[in-house]
Amino acid sequence: MKKAIWLPFALLLLVASTTWAGNNNPKADEGIRFNTASWAEVLKKAKAENRLIFLDAYASWCGPCKMLQKNVFTQKEVGDYFNKKFINVKIDMERGEGPMLSQRYPLEAYPTLFFINGNGKVVKKAIGYMSPDELLSVAKSVTGKGL
Repeated sequence: MKKAIWLPFALLLLVASTTWAGNNNPKADEGIRFNTASWAEVLKKAKAENRLIFLDAYASWCGPCKMLQKNVFTQKEVGDYFNKKFINVKIDMERGEGPMLSQRYPLEAYPTLFFINGNGKVVKKAIGYMSPDELLSVAKSVTGKGL
């Protein structure tokens, strides 16, 4: 009898916790959408579309990198601007293509945010954590005024 009472309750808790865990940041869809293509494909796309690449060069252990991802890249205003103006890429500079890219684009600290043209030339580089307004200001200095 006790099992019959606890089973529905346990299932309800499981479903509720799974739903909450999967949607603990509903604004994540409003922020920057990052491209997962290879670096060569991203460069090709940037050149074809005459757009700049926004490269978030990060490390998995970097606290300020995690804060940017959680508090800045998820903001609607930041996402709206970056998704319209740039091809957005985030690369762990210690894994995958990261070590090769860190030789091409030397790092002084994490996070390093690069704005790169379709030829692979750095147009602007910013280092460290910044607020959404600061990041938008840097982006707008590269692309011109407003949306």
